[in-house]
This record gives sequence, structure tokens and C-alpha cells, in this order.
Amino acid sequence: MSRHPDHETTEILSFDGNEASRLLFGKHNENLKIIEDSLGIGVDTRGSEVTLRGKSEKVKLALGLLNQLHAIAEKGFPLSQHDTSRAVRILESDPNTELAPYFFDKIFSSSNGKRAIIPKTPGQKAYVEAIRKYDLTFSVGPAGTGKTYLAMAMAVGALLRKEYKRIILTRPAVEAGERLGFLPGDLVEKINPYLRPLYDALYDMVEVEKAHQWMANGVVEVAPLAFMRGRTLNDSFIVLDEAQNTTSEQMKMFLTRMGFGSKAVVTGDITQIDLPTGALSGLIHATRILDGVPGIAICRFSKHDVVRHPIVQLIVEAYEGSGKG
Repeated sequence: MSRHPDHETTEILSFDGNEASRLLFGKHNENLKIIEDSLGIGVDTRGSEVTLRGKSEKVKLALGLLNQLHAIAEKGFPLSQHDTSRAVRILESDPNTELAPYFFDKIFSSSNGKRAIIPKTPGQKAYVEAIRKYDLTFSVGPAGTGKTYLAMAMAVGALLRKEYKRIILTRPAVEAGERLGFLPGDLVEKINPYLRPLYDALYDMVEVEKAHQWMANGVVEVAPLAFMRGRTLNDSFIVLDEAQNTTSEQMKMFLTRMGFGSKAVVTGDITQIDLPTGALSGLIHATRILDGVPGIAICRFSKHDVVRHPIVQLIVEAYEGSGKG
């Protein structure tokens, strides 16, 4: 049997006709259909036997994919169509990747056990590992890559494990030029629109009542970046979101707020800068001068790390291709 990647080949896999096989195949073999369509090969079943036909390279990839997914299903993981598509993309990027960490490396689990947050792409996995290892991590990339959400999940999980005494969530209110006086309402009403995404992510991870209790007790603080000036943040997990909209001076101010026992994650998308024309983004400046500094990680996401609706990845690709991203 030829193994030349362009030659046609056939492989037959036999699985036990048990619950793991049912989870692997999916309802009406929907998971196998995804593999068939994604890799452009033929996938036929007869009982618990699977026959793969197509180009040698694709069949080999499907063979490894099915064996790994079956092992994951044997541990009781309920494989969905989304999980299968994600696994295909991961192995297409690197056929030697071990898939299990993408399904069982839980960053955060809700108290009722119904929600688990895990890294879903190689870029996300590297990002999570960087946050675990380094006290300062930068993440740069397009919308939908999980930069802020994963940082928030890491922060909440660390707080619940009592690794830090508090969480600080901040972002620049650049659309108001950090000058909020002309906006209607009291101070809270003025700044809330700019902090809403951070609140939304927090409420998605813990009950609203618990989140409110944390904020009332100062365990979680959500504030605009301007409020960080002059402070020293000890024993804190700090997340700076939308950092592309900081100036270099603001970024330096923020980075020098870190105190003993603290960890900071800085996220941003350098294609979405709202600063005045000619102003240098603090995120671009910081990642340029801090690249290679010991103890600091810089993670860069691409369109392949987008985990929102599939159309989001196509939108990112279209803007990149237009030269206006």
C-alpha cells in the first residue's frame, strides 16, 4: 500500500461497540461526517468498523484523529460537532499534537460543574501555559481569540484557589479620552459603558450575586486605567484589556503598578486602535521593547485561534486580505 501523500489509500479501524464509539461517531454519525467533509476523504461505517478512503496524507491524519478522539470518548467526554471540528483544525496545524490537553485542561469550572473553560486552539494552550509560568503576559491578536476571556477565567480560578487576594480588571476609556466629565450621570454611570465587557465576562463565570459580593468587598475591582495611577497592587491578579488604546506613558504607568505576589495579563488587538492619529500605541511600544526580557511572555494570536462563530474567522481573513485590518 503506497504512502505517498498524493496517492489514494484505504484504512480500516475497528472499535468496540460501546458507549465510547457512540460518543465518537456522534448522533447519526455527525462527527464522522465532519471529518469526512473537513479532510475531503470518504468515511464509511459498518457497525463499529470505520473505513477511511482518500489521499494517503489525509487518511493518515484521520486515522490519528479517530484514535485520539476515541481515547478521549473512553474517558466519558461527550464529543460534539464543535469538538470534532476543533480537533480537526488542531491536527491539521500539527499532526503530532496530543489532543487530550485541549479537552481536559480545565482552566475554570463553575460551582455547579455545568461550565468548564478550556483552551481550544494551540495558540490558546500556549497562552494559558504562559500565564501559568510568567508574572507578566502580553496577548496580541484579533477579536474572538479568547484573549480577555481566558485571562479572566485564569484570574477567577486563581482567586477561588486563594492564590491571590483580589482581582483587578481595567481598561482605558479612550473613546472618552479619559475625560469623563461631559458624559451624563455620576462617576459609575460614566465609566460603566467602557467596563461592560469585563463585567459580562465575570458574570459569565460566577453567579451575579457572588460577583456583586466580591466587588462590594473589594475582592474584585473593575475600574478604568486612569484609576490605577499612583497605586501599588500587591497579591493581585491584574488584567488590562483593550491595551492597544493605551499610550506608551499609560502602559508604563500600568506596568509599574505591579507589586509583590502579583500577576498581570495585558490583552489587545493592534488592528483596533482608537488613539488619535499619530499617537503610538502603548501595547505596540511595550511588546517591542520588552520582547525577550526574562520573566515576560508575549503571545500572538492569529485568525486560526478565532473560536467565535465560524463567520468571525472569515471576517478576520477578509479584512487581512483587504490590507485595512
